[in-house]
Formats: sequence, structure tokens, C-alpha cells
Amino acid sequence: MKKTLFGLLALSALSTAAAATSVGASVGSGVSLHLQNDLTSSSAMRYSLNLNATNFNFNRLSVGGSVDYLADFNANDAALGGLNPYYGIGLGAEVGLGAGSSISLTPQGTLGLRYNVTPPLSIFVEGSLGVKVTVGAGGGVAPAGNARIGLNYRLP
Repeated sequence: MKKTLFGLLALSALSTAAAATSVGASVGSGVSLHLQNDLTSSSAMRYSLNLNATNFNFNRLSVGGSVDYLADFNANDAALGGLNPYYGIGLGAEVGLGAGSSISLTPQGTLGLRYNVTPPLSIFVEGSLGVKVTVGAGGGVAPAGNARIGLNYRLP
């Protein structure tokens, strides 16, 4: 039993280590730094740290993040001249401290287009739409959207 358990743990560690990892940044409706882990050759999880320019002032600190599942529409990007369209779903969260403290959650859908410049470097443009639910100052439910352009660098 112990051998089976250790074997499964070793296998899961190897499969996690074999997954490709990318780091990147984007600008648009805000500034974002992200880490992306490939799940398969055509899907990935992206973890982002966001700073929305519209929420930055000297009386309030706003920090946000999101977790997104991304998947390619077409696994063969050569068919589109190197362009690779993708879609995703995710959940964003934001905490505002100081003047007008609040907490927001944003479920969202994403559409994007990626181009592989060189093997480790790719650029992307994407947009996301969702609903922002805020508790605290300025609370309520409102539509939310984001557009950005960015780059990914695949780690060796």
C-alpha cells in the first residue's frame, strides 16, 4: 500500500514538473503580471495579479487577481498563419482598503488571439466580459469588461 501511495505521489510530481510554465505581463484596462501553467497542449491555467488604473489613488489601495482556465479553439495554429484563437472562463477578485473599502468578485468569459513570435515568446490580445459583484463602498452588481495586449515567455 505504501509503495502504491509513493508511486502515485511521484507520478503526480513528475506530471506537474513536465507541464510547461510561462510568465508574462499585459496592459490595457489595467496592468497585470501572470503565471501560466499548461494543463495539456491546448489548455492552461493562468494566475494573475492585477492593478486597475481606474481604482488607483492615494487614499485607497486596490489589489486584485484572477484565476482563468484557457483553451485553444484550434490545436493546429499553423492553419491560421501562426495565429491561435482561444477562449476561457475565470474568476477575478479585488480588495480595496482605505477610503471606501470594498471587496469585489467578477466571474468572466475571455476571448483572445495569440501569436508565437519565437519558441519561448508569444504575444496576445484579449478581451473579457463578466459581472462585477461588489460589497462595501460603491457596492452593487454591474457589468465588467477588460481589454489587454500582452506577452508570454515560456520558461525552459
